[in-house]
Amino acid sequence: MLSRTSFRSFAIATALVAVSGISLSAQDSAHRGRKYKPPPPTSRIEVTVVRDTDSKPVENASVIFHLDGDKGNMELKTNEDGKSVIDVLPMGSTMRMQIIAKGYQTYGQDYKIDKSDLAFGIRLKRPGEQYSIYKNHDQDADAQKSPKSGDSSTPKDAPAVDAAPPAATDKPSDSAAQPTNPPSKPQ
Repeated sequence: MLSRTSFRSFAIATALVAVSGISLSAQDSAHRGRKYKPPPPTSRIEVTVVRDTDSKPVENASVIFHLDGDKGNMELKTNEDGKSVIDVLPMGSTMRMQIIAKGYQTYGQDYKIDKSDLAFGIRLKRPGEQYSIYKNHDQDADAQKSPKSGDSSTPKDAPAVDAAPPAATDKPSDSAAQPTNPPSKPQ
């Protein structure tokens, strides 16, 4: 005859075998249900961040991925070799990659994810000089201006299209007639 404790253990073991058989048949991989949609194929993206001056790796730089149309972002840090790897971004999407590191200019660029393996080598530069209102920037402005329309290099018979009136000069050219009323100068 079976004792009470052995009968209980036998009943529990029989119940476990019956429940496990039912749960295993429910996990049929061929039939997942009508709402199952397989995930899109993803791409493996490797980013290497180095200094522009000496090509040494930049450790602990933030590599931020923004997917076009999605809210939020994914951020990774570079390791001691300046590398960061992500493999969950779907193929066919557009991403904006941004790299932020202390003491360097922020990098940002848009890329199309069109391959299963992508590798990017990014060279970070030191920040440039800040613009100051206390410095004289006339040299920069003079370099950006185009030559005046009253230059002697333009042909005399060329029609003027939306051109400003020629600026008054100190000495008149020989071929131009003197105007009776000279143009007024702005004050």
